[in-house]
Order: sequence, then C-alpha cells, then structure tokens
Amino acid sequence: MQVILLERVSKLGQMGEVVDVKAGFARNYLLPQGKALSASEKNIADFEARKAQLEAQNLETRKEAEAMADSLNGQQFIVIRQASDSGALYGSVSTRDASDAATENGFTLDRKQVALTRPIKDLGLHDVIVTLHPEVEATIQLNVARSNEEAAIQASGKSIQDAAAEAEQAADFEIAELFDDIGAAASDDDDLPGGSDAIDDGDNKA
Repeated sequence: MQVILLERVSKLGQMGEVVDVKAGFARNYLLPQGKALSASEKNIADFEARKAQLEAQNLETRKEAEAMADSLNGQQFIVIRQASDSGALYGSVSTRDASDAATENGFTLDRKQVALTRPIKDLGLHDVIVTLHPEVEATIQLNVARSNEEAAIQASGKSIQDAAAEAEQAADFEIAELFDDIGAAASDDDDLPGGSDAIDDGDNKA
C-alpha cells in the first residue's frame, strides 16, 4: 500500500515522501496516528496545498522538542522495584514506568515517546531513548533499585552486588580484628605476675 508521509517516520522516509508499506501497518498505525495519508491523487494534491503550513508547524514543534531535549538529555530517574539478591527484578520496568518517573520529576513525557530496546528485568543503570519529535531524540537513564539508598550507591558507579561484597569483606575484617583483640587480651592475662598459675594456686588453697 502506498502512503504519503505527513511527518518524518523512522526507517520509512521524510515528510512528503510517498512510500510503500504493508496495509496492516498503514491501517493500524500510520493512518490513525495522523502520520500519513493513503497516496490517492486527491490526498497528494491536498498535501501539496498544505505543505508550507505543515512544514512551518513541524519546524515549530521541532524547536520545542529540541529545547526539551536539552534539559532532558542525560537526566537520571529512580525507579524502585523489588528484586532478588542476584539483582533480577520480580517483573520488569515498562515504558509507562519510565514516563511516570520523568513526569514526577517535572518532565511531561508520554509512554509512547519512550523506546525500550529490550525489557528491563534487572537492577542497575539503563539508558533509554525518548522520541520527543520525529526528528528529535533524547537519552535518559533509569536507575532501577530496591531503595533510594541502593539507587545512590548505583549512581556513584557501584553495583548493588559490589557494595554487598564490600560490606561482607568489611564485616569479615571486623570479626578477624575482634578475635585478634581477644587473643591479645588473653595473652596479656598470661603475662600478669603469677599468670594462670596464680589463679590455680588460689583455687587449691580455697
């Protein structure tokens, strides 16, 4: 099926181009979304008559999108989720979760503008592409963690697993030092005048 594009569509073409697409893709997406018209002679003539107006509107919305991209690009948003000790989520993070996180931080973002290259199913930092305009994209980062404290650890560049390993090593070191101190204290007792023999003699006299 041939359609005329009313805006740039990724991997298809630019505004005004007549392209061949599958009928289902046109009927289910391009036409209802207002991204294209069937390429009849009438529609092509109507487009040519409105071309200057459409291009002006596109330029205005692109400038608005570019301004938003400048402030949105590189922003990190925290998404709190339950997960196992290995970091696997009980579920996944969706495009709605991403848009909600951005909106909660003052950015108006629709879930349809968020593109996930793969499902997010584990803790960590995940880069996500946001399409603000057919010609403008921004990249945000989702900090998926079990708590705000863990999110802060991940934001510093460490994984939850690394932090847990460090905490375990620190705990082992403290235990080892405690046993060293106990051993040293016992050694000091033995060095006292009489030492353990003095205690035995006292018991024998009693």
